Amino acid sequence: MDWFVFNAFVMAIKQRKQTPIDVYDSLTMSVITPLSEKSLKKGNAPQEFPDFTKGKWKERKNTFALDDSGF
Repeated sequence: MDWFVFNAFVMAIKQRKQTPIDVYDSLTMSVITPLSEKSLKKGNAPQEFPDFTKGKWKERKNTFALDDSGF
């Protein structure tokens, strides 16, 4: 699966199109590990999840997916 995601990313960059995973989705996926570590250090306490879009996630189009376009 990694190859397909990587290939879709490269093709999007070459074609100057939206990447399958944008910067906000990448940040959201990446922050889970440090938040989990912080939670464990604090006795499994819940951690506030950062909103990297400052609320714009509610209106933005979901681009987190691979489709058949361009293949």
